[in-house]
Amino acid sequence: MAATAHSSTSAATAHLGLRERKKIKTRAAIRRATYRLIMEQGYDATTIEQIAEAAEVSPSTVFRYFPAKEDIVLTDEYDPLMEAALRARPADEPLTMSLRHVIRDAVEQAMSGEFESPEEQRLRSRLMAEVPAVRSRAMESMSVTGRMMCRIVAERTGRAPDELEVRAYCMGVVGAMMEASIHWAENDHRDNLADLVERTLDVVEHGLTPGKPAAS
Repeated sequence: MAATAHSSTSAATAHLGLRERKKIKTRAAIRRATYRLIMEQGYDATTIEQIAEAAEVSPSTVFRYFPAKEDIVLTDEYDPLMEAALRARPADEPLTMSLRHVIRDAVEQAMSGEFESPEEQRLRSRLMAEVPAVRSRAMESMSVTGRMMCRIVAERTGRAPDELEVRAYCMGVVGAMMEASIHWAENDHRDNLADLVERTLDVVEHGLTPGKPAAS
């Protein structure tokens, strides 16, 4: 399954224009500088001016790509790739299967180090779990990915993208991915992130099954 999904996302990457690829490289350079500084001196001590100097760009360039420091940590390159990959899936494929293919591939591609190193991925999830400002911003940024997903789901189901059911379904998927990442960080990154995402998607698709009663 992952091999098939990887080919679709790789194809989506190949179709990005030169200008977009340059933007991705600039954003990635700013993020790498940010992560490096945070690892060295902590999140709160890291300033936009320091980030700009380390990335060899101007502070205005940093702000052009990222409105706030939290956005540097949270913004990634996967939304446009996921959108292209979802559009590339067979039209008659069940929606949940398409989403599983593309989301799992995006996670595996992220962990491969194409845009960020595994260490940077772990730092991102830890900041989401531990820094209130980052976690709050993450909640806001979920709507961007959710809106993208609403467009695709609406096309695939013949519904309107602003329909309540479409929005509820898509935000459930996006929220599941976020919670998987936070859970991953809270448990010292012991688990495989792609497996955690699969577990959360199972809940979105099938609902929550009864568990064992908590010990009294």
